[in-house]
Amino acid sequence: MKVPQDSKKMLNAGGELLDLSTPLVMGILNITPDSFFRGSRFGAYSEELLQRAGEMLESGAAILDVGGYSTRPGAEDIPESEEKDRVLPVVEAILKAFPTAILSIDTFRSGVAREAARSGARMINDVSGGNLDEAMFETVAALKLPYVLMHMRGTPQTMTQLTTYSHLLNDVISELQTKLARLRSLGVADVLIDPGFGFAKTVAQNFELLRNLQYFHELDAPLLIGLSRKSLIWRTLGVSAEEALNGTTVLNTLALTQGAHILRVHDVKEAVEAIKLYEFVARNG
Repeated sequence: MKVPQDSKKMLNAGGELLDLSTPLVMGILNITPDSFFRGSRFGAYSEELLQRAGEMLESGAAILDVGGYSTRPGAEDIPESEEKDRVLPVVEAILKAFPTAILSIDTFRSGVAREAARSGARMINDVSGGNLDEAMFETVAALKLPYVLMHMRGTPQTMTQLTTYSHLLNDVISELQTKLARLRSLGVADVLIDPGFGFAKTVAQNFELLRNLQYFHELDAPLLIGLSRKSLIWRTLGVSAEEALNGTTVLNTLALTQGAHILRVHDVKEAVEAIKLYEFVARNG
């Protein structure tokens, strides 16, 4: 299947239009003590975190994704109050230091999404795709913010046991399509699709999705791809997450060849450079 050449899309992020005809980068800021990649962990607000946010923006991140709930396999569950205590001060501090920054809140809880939006977040990134909070879709519709609809089964505590599919590609697309239709019926105008690499999928299944990424364009929504330093890279290469930057760049580039619109990454500079080189080759080939 050929990736559509007329798939230029605009994203309305709280009143600011983002042009996705050239792929963008979303930088990851984890306000957690136990995220799988040590380099992305910030247990709480700190000057170091603020400095990292500034570096990401300076390196070309169009969006910063702030999350306070670790979703690595088997991660400890935390109460909503603790998640709010982690992320809300960070959202407010980043926007005080960088008023024009576009922040996304990485949460599956509608209450956290609402509070973060009040604090200035302009996008909601829900790893559960609405599975873990039945009020999320209605909340997104009321907030009128872009929503990242990711494919996942179960919870971070159970997802590794939920990797059985009748037909992986068809099942993932079908499950996303059903939710996408509901979101659109509620009037949610800006929905991004994330295939959910690493969530209720084996390493082999992750690579199968990556090889067939172009088929997700059937959903007629921008694609957000999160491959950064994930286990499909470091397990395959026999390295650690800390050593998986090169592999991340390779797989991000493969995703770009299949029409990825946003790359969600820990390492912004390298992703921006990959996009620049890919675009140069694509436009001058």
